[in-house]
Amino acid sequence: MADLQLTSPAFEDGARIPEKYGYTADNVNPPLEIANAPSSTESFLIVVDDPDAREPAGKIWDHWVVWNVDGDTESIPEDWDLEADGAVAGENDYGEAGWGGPNPPDREHTYRFLLYALDDRLDLSRDATKDDAYDAAEGNVVDKAQLEGTYEP
Repeated sequence: MADLQLTSPAFEDGARIPEKYGYTADNVNPPLEIANAPSSTESFLIVVDDPDAREPAGKIWDHWVVWNVDGDTESIPEDWDLEADGAVAGENDYGEAGWGGPNPPDREHTYRFLLYALDDRLDLSRDATKDDAYDAAEGNVVDKAQLEGTYEP
């Protein structure tokens, strides 16, 4: 069986993320496709972050933290109403819950879309952060996948 995969019909791995997904544009999440989830997957944790923000922001910038995505999910639509599907969005580094699109202040940055297949659901409050989600998921990750895209001001 193949490993867990995360792709997007909006951009290829390593390619430019379309402008409309940016924080100062439409600020909606891009569509995502999930394939080859292990049979033990109960839920997914999705994290989108910007490791290139270390220089201007002093830290990896968290753009999206979503947990309790149903383990049978194969497709996430653009501008996803995740709560209608039972998922929960945590707090991003804009201080908001939900998608906070790319908004590099200085140059092109690379954004990581990280997908974790979990053998359980996470019991977290809505104001939880990426670190809280990672702590809660410890010991429950059965597979992971990554998609990268670039964005520039």
